[in-house]
Amino acid sequence: MRPVYAISGGVSKFAKSRPDKTFQAIIKEAYDYAIADIGLDFPAFTSAVDGSVASYFSDHFSRQLMAGIMAQDYLGLCPKPSHRVEGGGATGGLCFQEAWKSVASGHMDVCVAYGFETMSHVETWKGNEFIALASDISFDYPVGGFYSGYYAMMVTRHMKEYGTTVEQMAHVSVKNHINAYHNPYSQKRNRYTVDDIRSSPMVAWPLTRLDICVMSDGAAATILVSEEGLKRLEDAGAKIPRPLVKIAGIGRGTDAMRMADRPHVDYDFFVDNYATEQEKASDDTLKYYKKLWDHGTRYPGVHSFRAGRTAGNMAYKHASISNPLEELDFVELHDAYTSSEIQTYEDLGLCRYGEGGPFAESGKAFMPSVEYDLKLSDKPVCPVNPSGGLIACGHPVGATGLMQAVFAIWQLQSNIKKHFDDATLQVQDAKRGAIHSHAGTGTYVTVSILEREE
Repeated sequence: MRPVYAISGGVSKFAKSRPDKTFQAIIKEAYDYAIADIGLDFPAFTSAVDGSVASYFSDHFSRQLMAGIMAQDYLGLCPKPSHRVEGGGATGGLCFQEAWKSVASGHMDVCVAYGFETMSHVETWKGNEFIALASDISFDYPVGGFYSGYYAMMVTRHMKEYGTTVEQMAHVSVKNHINAYHNPYSQKRNRYTVDDIRSSPMVAWPLTRLDICVMSDGAAATILVSEEGLKRLEDAGAKIPRPLVKIAGIGRGTDAMRMADRPHVDYDFFVDNYATEQEKASDDTLKYYKKLWDHGTRYPGVHSFRAGRTAGNMAYKHASISNPLEELDFVELHDAYTSSEIQTYEDLGLCRYGEGGPFAESGKAFMPSVEYDLKLSDKPVCPVNPSGGLIACGHPVGATGLMQAVFAIWQLQSNIKKHFDDATLQVQDAKRGAIHSHAGTGTYVTVSILEREE
């Protein structure tokens, strides 16, 4: 596989509704930004690019089959190659990795990954119904299977297994909303307190409205290149920042659609097949896990996402990471719910299984440059969702994983001030970051590692 560089990205404004533009025009908003950011005009880039990958979750929202080819045409990319990917909430992450494959394999030297969703075209109740179709329609959906209900069930199990509290979940929401206050692309720019989170309307206990991401209209685009593609663009006049941002590793995982079909593996099987290298090397952690299993914990059950652990382990191996908390400078992860951010801390090895709740309120995942008005016991170590995440930025599903990639590129280029007109969310001297994209109740998960070349 050849080295692949993520050289540029663009994000449209995320909003509850974008009635001002068609979905094609919203995509072009992000696409044009990515091109302009490397100093090329539209004709020069169109001549240089080899093809694209398109990302959107549902045909239902746009009421349009093959919307990807309509975007391809609108962007002036016909007759160049393209294909559409779909994988629920992980669609954008899958798109980014498919573009990486196109370049790493030698099939393309310059590839654009773009994604969108226009969810405002239907009422919220109908949108929730469409999203619920990403559960098993023969078993779960007919008995009232909506996603807030699924995640409420999963976190109540997490609370029973590990003692996770609603206040710990609220810390995630406070953090992400206040981060997004400094992000001009975000849908929600508000400062909240723990009391605000807990007193907002209850949706599915223990999840309140402010524990849950919102439906959105929006788009995002990234440009990925090989070394040959880099030279081609620079010969055409592109101004590409140095040091370059390299995609150092990718990982994917899957799990059964129905949570009831997921196994309860014993301690030895967990250690052999799912423990991180760091966990395996720690006698203290192995004793900690043995005690959990002796008291009845089984894995993954409905309280953990083994697809996330599988994707993380694969990406870490690819990128030669053994201690993610210390070796990653930031993580943009799929926080569709505050509870899923806590669960994902554990899946990604930022803390041990069972310690996600205390990690959430410790301060380790917070930004050092932001005032949260919270009593945090620890200093920031690895900021999680410095952008504000899905909870505050919004969740136009096909764009979300690509949004994470764009923000990661800007972080590693040290260009947050340039793009946000505010340096508050810049992770200082960021060298390596992870993006994490998650579908369904953990049925598809992608993890990609981006790093700044020295």
